[in-house]
Amino acid sequence: MAEITAQLVKELRDKIGAGMMDCKKALKENEGNLEKSIEWLRQKGIASADKKSGRTAAEGLVHSYIHFGGRIGVLVEVNCETDFVARGDRFKDLVNDVAMQIAACPNVEYVSVADIPQEMVAKEKEIEMGRDDLGKKPANIKEKIVQGRIDKRLKELSLLDQPYIKDQNLTIEELVKQAIAELGENIQVRRFIRFNLGEGIEKAETNFAEEVAAAAKG
Repeated sequence: MAEITAQLVKELRDKIGAGMMDCKKALKENEGNLEKSIEWLRQKGIASADKKSGRTAAEGLVHSYIHFGGRIGVLVEVNCETDFVARGDRFKDLVNDVAMQIAACPNVEYVSVADIPQEMVAKEKEIEMGRDDLGKKPANIKEKIVQGRIDKRLKELSLLDQPYIKDQNLTIEELVKQAIAELGENIQVRRFIRFNLGEGIEKAETNFAEEVAAAAKG
């Protein structure tokens, strides 16, 4: 296996226009083989997608998805660059898949890790630093363990980091990048909200057996 050097990552990035971390992952997956890494990135739709990420995406769709007999509902806004793409079936299918993913992931609260408030990140770190199992660890080791736990927790809250429900080998971020590569436009999941039937309503505790007995006496 070839060593995954910074120069090799840069060479792949220059050839295909993908992000640094995506290039590094591709090289690791393909044992440092440049050509196989390019093919791998193209198959996942990552190639050249990052080049489009800075372009303005102000068109798109606001889409609703209702699941489980009306017990879960999702509203999501996904943006693209042109109304032409927004009205196409490929884009509509992507938006619906993203909405389904949100419905299937009750723990997801943000579009990406970058959207998570810093005060929440600081609170998570405070909690983790106080864990009993880290009490006797050296400070540098403790810091690494805590950072690993925080990174894992933040990804659990991020929609783009979730494994795609229809293909666990893809993340939602990779799914979006595939669509960018196919449609040739910048695509961004902007925001979403999930509704769970009865959420936040205090429900009275009842004893069914006692109710039946009381009704029988009546």
